[in-house]
Amino acid sequence: SSSSSSLPAAASLTKPESSALEEVEEEEDECDISVSVRDPEKIGDGMNAYMTYKVSTETSLPMFRNKTFTVRRRFSDFLGLYEKLSDKHGPNGLIVPPPPEKSILGMTKVKVGKEDSSSDFQERRRGALERYLQRVVNHPLLLQDSDVTEFLEKEELPRAVSTQALSGAGFLKMLNRATDAVSKMTIKMNESDVWFEEKLQEVESVDQQFRKLHAMAESLVVHRKELSLNTASFAKSAAMLGSAEDNTALSRALSQLAEVEDKMEQLHQGQAANDTFIFSELIADYIRLLGAVRGTFDQRMKAWQRWQDAQAMLQKKRETEAKLLWANKPDKLQLAKEEITEWETKVTQHERDFERVSATVRKEVLQFQKEKTKDFKRQIIIYLDSLLQSQQQLIKYWEAFLPEAKAIA
Repeated sequence: SSSSSSLPAAASLTKPESSALEEVEEEEDECDISVSVRDPEKIGDGMNAYMTYKVSTETSLPMFRNKTFTVRRRFSDFLGLYEKLSDKHGPNGLIVPPPPEKSILGMTKVKVGKEDSSSDFQERRRGALERYLQRVVNHPLLLQDSDVTEFLEKEELPRAVSTQALSGAGFLKMLNRATDAVSKMTIKMNESDVWFEEKLQEVESVDQQFRKLHAMAESLVVHRKELSLNTASFAKSAAMLGSAEDNTALSRALSQLAEVEDKMEQLHQGQAANDTFIFSELIADYIRLLGAVRGTFDQRMKAWQRWQDAQAMLQKKRETEAKLLWANKPDKLQLAKEEITEWETKVTQHERDFERVSATVRKEVLQFQKEKTKDFKRQIIIYLDSLLQSQQQLIKYWEAFLPEAKAIA
């Protein structure tokens, strides 16, 4: 086929032709809709101020009225969308991507108008909201949801009321509650399918590692920003020494050194931004996503529990019937028989539900792992590329300065 010829040779060597093709087709599938979140704007003043964002969609999907459309949304609208999707699809075992949680501190800075300190926060939040929406629309089942299409298309949304609860602490509490429930029930659950137990342990362990890595990445950013500030101070000192020095060649070399250090400061600053936006934020996304993955295991446990409860109830009804037979009470026997039939139906229904949720969770987790690998591969290549460019720039600056240093006489 024509598309196989466009594959890089390496890909077709390392993979059987068909799977390499599937990957290309998959990538193309994802391009049917892309969402961007831009232009954060502060509405109102003081502590009543709130942020709105421009949400633009480009798509070739026939389910939308237009190919491109733009709406403005408040931060609480994003949280409201998550809550609706979570309530609707969570119990069925879908992984609903979570938005960034509320940040009281970050928003207070924005409201009080400390622009410089808040711009970093703004950019982080804008990026996180964009990736959150893109993940939602990349999920074929969530994309079909009318709440999603309304969010992207409808000019005005009804105000989201209940999102107050989703502050950072509340959000994490919600996820941790889910995990506690899971760990309590895992003990009771006679795990017929070892796969789920192993996967849950895997998720827990990856989550811990991601949290450690995120803390290290954030501390790297802090150090790089400090390095940038110190480099700027060093550049100033070199420049001042250069202007005080009476040996012309030495004076010139020092002022050239100051210029190089100034450029270094810019590089360090740029790299600190790359550390944050290319690498650290991706890890933060995945810490949130792993919480959502843990939530699907919790939903599966709940489905299992409903099935067990129904079985216990059926057992009770059968015991009641046996007692009535023994006591020879035919008048009550008919009702008891009807109740048994009713609970037999319920048991069957709950068992089917459990099987269905289990199958969905398994499918979702496997898809999640695939996406995770793809995401990290893409971001790590971009990140390494940024480091490489920064190093090459560094070498250029020093190589240009070397003749100046050698010319000191």
